[in-house]
Amino acid sequence: MGKYTRDDIWKFVEEDNVNFIRLQFTDVLGTIKNVEIPVSQLDKALDNKMMFDGSSIEGFVRIEESDMYLIPDLDTWMVFPWTTGKGKVARLICDISKADGTPFEGDPRNNLKRVLKEMEELGFTHFNLGPEPEFFLFKLDHNLQPTLELNDNGGYFDLAPTDLGENCRRDIVLELEEMGFEIEASHHEVAPGQHEIDFKYADALAACDNIQTFKLVVKTIARKHGLHATFMPKPLFGVAGSGMHCNISLFKGDENAFFDEEGQMKLSETAYKFMAGVLEHVRNFTAITNPTVNSYKRLVPGYEAPSYVAWSAQNRSPLVRIPASRGLSTRIEVRSVDPSANPYLALAVILKAGLDGIKRDLDVPAPVDRNLYEMTQEELDEAGIGTLPTDLDHALNALQSDEAIRSALGSHIYNNYMAAKRMEWEQYRMTVHPWEREQYMKMY
Repeated sequence: MGKYTRDDIWKFVEEDNVNFIRLQFTDVLGTIKNVEIPVSQLDKALDNKMMFDGSSIEGFVRIEESDMYLIPDLDTWMVFPWTTGKGKVARLICDISKADGTPFEGDPRNNLKRVLKEMEELGFTHFNLGPEPEFFLFKLDHNLQPTLELNDNGGYFDLAPTDLGENCRRDIVLELEEMGFEIEASHHEVAPGQHEIDFKYADALAACDNIQTFKLVVKTIARKHGLHATFMPKPLFGVAGSGMHCNISLFKGDENAFFDEEGQMKLSETAYKFMAGVLEHVRNFTAITNPTVNSYKRLVPGYEAPSYVAWSAQNRSPLVRIPASRGLSTRIEVRSVDPSANPYLALAVILKAGLDGIKRDLDVPAPVDRNLYEMTQEELDEAGIGTLPTDLDHALNALQSDEAIRSALGSHIYNNYMAAKRMEWEQYRMTVHPWEREQYMKMY
């Protein structure tokens, strides 16, 4: 990804014989939306004159204020390698503006830019993210609908023939590399049918764009292999769920603000205060980083997902971990996030929480280097170790109580997000599930 001009875009169109352009954006719930235009309309798009009906998009606006404009970010130009011939397709990720030309406050990408400006006001120049998204591959039936049948019985780092998803995963990597991704690792994860592909870190905005692109590529290539890829956090009972660990770092110019050669564990005071902010607010932003009813089936002890609010540099059971690398690679790993999260909103609340820790000069609690899952409740209480919310309802209540995290979303996104998620919880709460019938039909 480079710094592109209008002339560059037209040059790319001609060189790659592009016929269609998808103008992509993300709604409040993290779903990718797009308007596809023929190349004949490209100049209109580059002039920021492509209009759409915002009232049709989840969490955007009411019908009486529906006219919105797509503002392409030229640096996000990308050609989809799997499109060929006369139908070759490229994409531009867009910000959303209102009819008067001002940024739309309900656009998650615009909202992240707003929080990044708060970061810059504190003297930091970059907020970097290295995500680790996990996903499951399930077989499709003869109607091309997803089943619950896995295509392998592999485990962590297994190889073919145990890992029958290897060819699909390899094709995903090849497509991503052709699109400009720098892939760092690709492997089978702990659960059968579960996979992880890690790509190089980028600044927060580009990294969130990359996550959305990654999800689209994974689903598209999986389908070509007769498989359904899902980023649902916990599709199967009794095995590990899918997370999206977020490796984050703050920079001032070329210097990593989390690194201090003379600091304890070679971490700076900034790193400790940022981490303190994350730990103080994490319960309250969990409704954003773990946004579905299903997310909370993953956040339970015993399946490698964090459920206790603690940090460590030595073990992987706490919510926040400090990887061993230092220097420019010094980072904080937030392990609770799952891949169903809207990445723009997740990064906005994590950054806001960390900045609040810096602003308020918060002290980080003592690290916990024991295996948290082996500690008794009495030991957890004595150490002052709390837990994450146990369901979406509790998480939404916690979000409602935190003014700093609410401000990270802005009133428009917060109100629309809460309304959608309250409705999701109520639908789940009122639904009679198969487990209930299995337990109670014969008993009562």
